[in-house]
Order: sequence, then C-alpha cells, then structure tokens
Amino acid sequence: MFGYIVRRLAFGALTAVGVSIVVFVIMRILPGDPLVAIFGPEGLTKLTEEQRASYMAELGLSDPLYVQYFRWAGDIVSGEFGRSFFRSESVAEMILRRGPLTAEIGLLSVVLSWIVGIPVAIISALRPNTLGDAVSRFMSIFFLAVPGFWLGMLIVLGLLFGFGYRAPLAGASLLEDPLHNLQIVVGPALVLGLGQAAYIARMARSSLLEVIREDYVRTARAKGFGRHRVIMRHALPNALLPVITLSGILLGFVLAGSIPVERAFGTPGLGYAMFTAVNERDVFVMQNLVFLYAVVFVLLNILIDITIAWIDPRIRYQ
Repeated sequence: MFGYIVRRLAFGALTAVGVSIVVFVIMRILPGDPLVAIFGPEGLTKLTEEQRASYMAELGLSDPLYVQYFRWAGDIVSGEFGRSFFRSESVAEMILRRGPLTAEIGLLSVVLSWIVGIPVAIISALRPNTLGDAVSRFMSIFFLAVPGFWLGMLIVLGLLFGFGYRAPLAGASLLEDPLHNLQIVVGPALVLGLGQAAYIARMARSSLLEVIREDYVRTARAKGFGRHRVIMRHALPNALLPVITLSGILLGFVLAGSIPVERAFGTPGLGYAMFTAVNERDVFVMQNLVFLYAVVFVLLNILIDITIAWIDPRIRYQ
C-alpha cells in the first residue's frame, strides 16, 4: 500500500509540473495586451514607448519566457503566487480569503448529491421499468441537461421577486457567522449538488443493477436474509465503488462549474474571482487560479485512487 501511494504521489507531482507549463504557455499566447486592461484603450494610446516598456518591466512581462516561468514557479513554492494588477492584495491572500467559501460549496454539493442521488438510484434499481424508475431517469436526464448557471439565475430571480433577496456584498466565515455563511453557500451548493446528483443516481443505478445479479447476492438471499439487509450490507457497498470514483471527479468539475454559478448568486468565492480576472485580463490571478484548480483536481484523483485501493486491495497490486 505504501508503494502504491508513493507511485500515485510521484505521478501527481509530474502531472502538476506539466499542467503548470501548459497553463503558463496558454496565458502568454492569449490575445490582448495586459496594459489595455489596466489603462483602457484610450489610456494606452497616451503612453509612450518608454512608458510601455517601463510598465511591462515592472510587471515582469518583458523578461524571457523561461525567466517568467521560473519566477512564477518560485512564487508558487514560496506561497506568494504573485500579485493582482488591480488590487493591493496578493493572489495568496485572495485564495485564503475566498477559497473557504468555494471549498464549502464544493463539499456541500457533494454531500447533497449523495443524499439525493443514492436513494433515487436504490429505488430505481429495485423497481426497474416501473413508473418510479421512469420518473427518476427523467429527472436525472433533466438535471444533466440544465446548465447550472441558468438554474442559478432562475433561483436568484425567484428569490428576488418573491422574498426580496439581495446578493451578499461580502463573505462570512463559517466559524464567525454560521448563519450568514450558510445563506451564502446554500444556493450555489444546491444548484451544483442537483447536477451532480443526476450523475450519481445514474451511475449508482447501473452499478447496483449489475451487482444484484452477482452470485454472492443470490447466495445471501438463499440464506434467508431480508431484502433490506441484502441490499444495504452486500450489494450497495460494492456498487458504490465506481460512485466514489465519480464523486471525486465531479468534485473537481465543481471548481470549474462554480465560476458561472457563483457569478449568478454573487457569491464572493474563487469562482467569482476567476470571472472578474478573466474580464479584467488579470494574468497573474488567472494563471494562479487555473493552476490551483488543476492541482486540486489532481490531488482529488490521488485521494480517490488511494481510497479505492484501501477499500478494494486488488487495485493496489495492478
């Protein structure tokens, strides 16, 4: 098991290095001039060539690309992550301030997806081709097809016209103000959780239908065990293995999905910060947040692999 963990961590480290190179190159080949975002088109025309060169040197964008990359890598290792063009805080401070909200949204959405998706999958798998199965499959397809930001906008409009809802102007810590924090994260978590629940329900249903036909399940029934005990103790634990893997992948996708959803709800998390950085073409904020999302996705996959290997020892020897 220890050797398996070491191999997965080494592979994850190499993946993170490769992702950093890809992110850095893409950020540098994107069209547009950072000075246009800072000064505007009219303000840029008033700058002389000397002033342009001075500003580019001050931002570190006039150095050779390999120098810029290694400087950025050094900032990542030191934990500074550079500074925003438009704000006095560093990217690290932005992550520490906004990151907990996005993390809460992601974790709460996964919990909601299991709470909704697993019971729906059990009901659907135990009564296939019935009305309940048809309704559950229809709802799964519906929430798979509906974009999260569109559903979020509908919820915000409904709350606005029905209850006078206003988007929060500032975040709140879970420890300092739990009620206000819950009001901020529950909307995005609900939207993202319903989308994930559709994936969870479909995956768990397919896996459970396959498992309940296995010999050991029929043997448990032949021993006289009740239906509930057979499903909960024998079939469901094995059927959940692919669901656990899917949940880890979905949690990574929640980071990307949180960008439009946080924008729709006005939630001051990392998704909203990414949206603002893209509009302002704040290169340092964009590349650091994209790299952070990629590293979190890699770490989640490693954690899921280790969890599955711990649950099913056959995997660690492959």
